[in-house]
Amino acid sequence: MHDYRKLRVWHDAIELAVEVYQLTALFPASEKFNLISQMNRAAVSVGSNIGEGAGRGSNAEFIQFLHYASGSCTELITQLTIAERLGFATPVGAELAAERIKSVHRQVFTLIQTLRKE
Repeated sequence: MHDYRKLRVWHDAIELAVEVYQLTALFPASEKFNLISQMNRAAVSVGSNIGEGAGRGSNAEFIQFLHYASGSCTELITQLTIAERLGFATPVGAELAAERIKSVHRQVFTLIQTLRKE
């Protein structure tokens, strides 16, 4: 069992979720049950899966949940790209969010590699 609150990647994933919520708050209200909902859920899923996996009994289980977090990162990049192409997110806002997502994604991958070595 790992203490997720001590993991930088978990803290960065929380910041990512906050940033995505702030970004999607600027989207048209007509997207409330579409792209806004999907992006917010994917963003929350990253940190949630890190936390849930850390509470599991083995590194193998933790790694499984980190893979879920990784998938949520790639899902979020896809959704962000769609939002930008539809004009819901400014290029600057989308780029800043994309950089945060990529950073968290790299950290998740690094943690997977570290856990595999233990």
